[in-house]
Formats: sequence, structure tokens, C-alpha cells
Amino acid sequence: MSPRLDVDKETGVAVVTLDRPERLNAIDLATAAELAALWRALRFDDTVRAVVLTGAGSRAFSTGLDRDAVVPQPSSPYSQDDPLIAVGPKANDLWKPVIAAVAGMACGGAFYLLGEADFVIAEQDATFFDPHTSYGMVSAYESVLLAQRMPYGEVARMVLMGNAERVSARRAYEVGLVSEVTGPGRALEAAVRCATVIAGYPTEGVQGSVRALWAAKEATRERGWAQAPHLIALGNLPDDRQAELFGNRTRTAPRVR
Repeated sequence: MSPRLDVDKETGVAVVTLDRPERLNAIDLATAAELAALWRALRFDDTVRAVVLTGAGSRAFSTGLDRDAVVPQPSSPYSQDDPLIAVGPKANDLWKPVIAAVAGMACGGAFYLLGEADFVIAEQDATFFDPHTSYGMVSAYESVLLAQRMPYGEVARMVLMGNAERVSARRAYEVGLVSEVTGPGRALEAAVRCATVIAGYPTEGVQGSVRALWAAKEATRERGWAQAPHLIALGNLPDDRQAELFGNRTRTAPRVR
């Protein structure tokens, strides 16, 4: 099952682990529903005062939506059903702090989760990229979330370069996506250490601060997301063409910067 929840009631820290390492922790429709339910359940668990979000294994934090997920869409260009729009903690009204610990790849739909984390800690071999444009897809929701954490030019380069280029943990730290870079296998430990400190503070002040920070960028996010459905509906290639591009992708190593 994915995700996995481990709670340390002594420290007040919960660790949420995307647990599909054989699929690079890609999010299928069942996992998306489980994540939404998990965040909403944590709202009522007073033993949890801070959360760490990570992915199982060392190959990937998450590669976004599982390619095998079938998501029927309405024919109208003004309607678009996005299966990942409610996978994040803020989308489910969880205002307890969430720290993401990233190892390996984080790409595409992973930014729904990273964009709603309060800060991100990454191992030195972590990489970040957005492959949408490579496969004839519009990067919309992900781009809006990224644009609130990184300079415009850095987001634009990540989105437009697609699968040809990956952002290193070092570069992600330099542009503000990542707050700390650790050695191999140390991101989760570092995130739990931070979460333990935060969980030791009075929770009302902590949650109020998280809510205030999110409110500062909420209007911009909502305005950007309002444009997303019809941009995706009009700009995405048909599913069979996307699959063809995905199947024919080059196997050469992307440039890491």
C-alpha cells in the first residue's frame, strides 16, 4: 500500500512515505486518493505536530502521475479533471508543517507535493525536472507552484527544457527550491531533526504561521490555477500521441546542471 504512515508519539513527528519504489513512487489513482485521505486524517490527530514527507528507496522521491493511470476527460476545453490536484497537504486544509525529504528524482507531478511542502531538504544526488513539454503536455499546475518557490527564469528553463535537462540539488539550493543539501542517505534524518524541533513548539503558533505564509501566495496560485484547465485541454496532445513520444524518448543521459 502507498503511502505509509509512521508516527512517533513521543516527538509528535509523523513520517509519510510514498511506498511504490518499484514504480519510482509514481502516484496512481489509488495512491492519490489515499494521500488526500491521509492529510485530512492528520488534521484530527493531535499527537502529530509536524510531518515529514519522503519516498521509499533511493532512486526517486516521486516521478509524478503513474503513466498507467487512466483519467477520462470531458470533451469541453473549459473542463479538466486533474487526479493530483488534491494530493497535497494544503489542498486538504492541513496546516501542520510539512517538510519534504528528497532522494533521487523528483519530477512532473511530484511538484504538487513539493510545492505544498513548507520546505525541502534534498540529498546531494537528488535531481529535479519537468518532462511535460517533451511529451506534448502543458505544465500548468506544477509551473504555478514552482513559480512561487523559484525565480521565473529558472522555472521557465526547467519547464521548457523538459526531459533534456535536470536541476541538481546544488542548483536547486541556489535558486531556493531546496533549503538544505545533505550527504547520501541523510535527507530523511535531517528532515526529521527539523520536524522534531518544530513539533516541540506550541502548535497553535506554528500552524498559524504556516497558514499566514500560505495566505501570502494563495491569491497568485489561485489565479494561475484558474487558467490551467483550458490551457491543458487545448495544449495537450492526444493520449496516444503522448504515449508515442514517451515510448520513443531518447535514452541518452540528460544534462545535469
